[in-house]
Amino acid sequence: MKIEKRWVVSFALTAIVSVVALFWSNISDAIFSNESSTVLAENFLPADSYDSADTAWVLTSACLVLLMTPGLSFFYGGMVGKKNIISTMLQSFICMGIISLVWVVIGFGLAFGDPILSFESVLDSGEIVKHSILGNPFSYTFFEFIEEFGSSPHKQMASTIPFVLFAIFQMKFAIITPAIITGSFAERVRFISYLIFIGFFVVFLYSPLAHWVWHPDGILNTYFGVKDFAGGTVVHMSAGFAALAGAIILGKRKNKGHNPVNIPFVLLGTGMLWFGWFGFNAGSAFGVNGDAVLAFITTNSSSATAMLTWIFFDRINGRKVSALGACIGAVVGLVAITPAAGYVSVSEAIFFGFIASMVSNSIVNWDRMQKLDDTLDVFACHGVGGIMGMILTAIFAHGEGSSLLHGIGGNLGWDIFGHHMIALLTVSVFTFGGSWLLYKLTNMIIPLRVSEESEYIGLDISQHGEQMGPYSDTSLE
Repeated sequence: MKIEKRWVVSFALTAIVSVVALFWSNISDAIFSNESSTVLAENFLPADSYDSADTAWVLTSACLVLLMTPGLSFFYGGMVGKKNIISTMLQSFICMGIISLVWVVIGFGLAFGDPILSFESVLDSGEIVKHSILGNPFSYTFFEFIEEFGSSPHKQMASTIPFVLFAIFQMKFAIITPAIITGSFAERVRFISYLIFIGFFVVFLYSPLAHWVWHPDGILNTYFGVKDFAGGTVVHMSAGFAALAGAIILGKRKNKGHNPVNIPFVLLGTGMLWFGWFGFNAGSAFGVNGDAVLAFITTNSSSATAMLTWIFFDRINGRKVSALGACIGAVVGLVAITPAAGYVSVSEAIFFGFIASMVSNSIVNWDRMQKLDDTLDVFACHGVGGIMGMILTAIFAHGEGSSLLHGIGGNLGWDIFGHHMIALLTVSVFTFGGSWLLYKLTNMIIPLRVSEESEYIGLDISQHGEQMGPYSDTSLE
């Protein structure tokens, strides 16, 4: 049996990571001085000072967020042709394996490690504020800090739960983000190339962006005052623009026409996503508090409104009311409310769902988007939904830092709104341009697109040797 070199290399890399993990404690002691442990200790509160109720809720939320990735696999898998359902579902499911390791080894450090690229500014009050661009990738390699600080909360990040739980919760966000991208190039991407790309994506795009927005010293957080309660910018905008770049780079399928293979799968996936999203948004309050409850109800309200808006808007435009449309609308509502879930009222959340659903629906059915083969309309739903969420958050958000309609001291917050728009443009260029380069780099290592024969046969058989049900028809779907 002939074994391809690319799979030998992949196995070897996994083996190397496993062995290095086993001996990392000794390796790190030899490379880094004892001072690094002392500096690390300064970031933590006393052991066992966490709140039990908050810890229980975030543990539950982490489980809910992880459930969303299998839910996404059903959501996407039901939409493709029958020759590609397994491959499409596996592309989401495999993220739980590869991204978990990438996050533990380097991703979490890049996102939430001690700043290594930063500058300072002085406020009018004389306070010095740090603006950081990247975290130290070796701050938390292999989560070695667990031995000494396993139950200790971080002073600045989620100070009522063990820091390792904060890291685990953030891992689930990192897992689902590249999984979202897969819908844009479904039915034509080479599996091994896809694995390479999502590893690159988390290291070079997702982790730095998470640092900018969610690290206490992150530049979009401290310099621009960007509000992103649970990932509208970090997760959905980054995935949406990466999806747009992927659809362009891989090109159109040989035959775009197919009927969704299993609408009940889409309904099941939507239910799992909606259920898990309560952990996604309400869990981002990092405690049992009013913000968590508010995020819970705003999440549900936005999704419910968006689902109804989508099907009514379809009917007004001469399209039938469909289960597929209802599911897509519900997800768009979830996406749109994510950055503002803990910052807006229920009535405002309903407006979020209404506006975002109409805009995304219009983009999905726009002639120019129809010409672009974004297989499952990832950019139109997640990308545009994330953009709408960020814009609406900049307009309506309440609380510290405020927004356009709730400016400091009763004044309209045009500066705050302007900062959000600059950040929106920055994130768009960074994620689209960065993804474009990473696709090109991946394609240089191993071609991204499968052969015409493999696409004709279907990726289930050509890539994985499996199929959904007994069928022998090899005609194009």
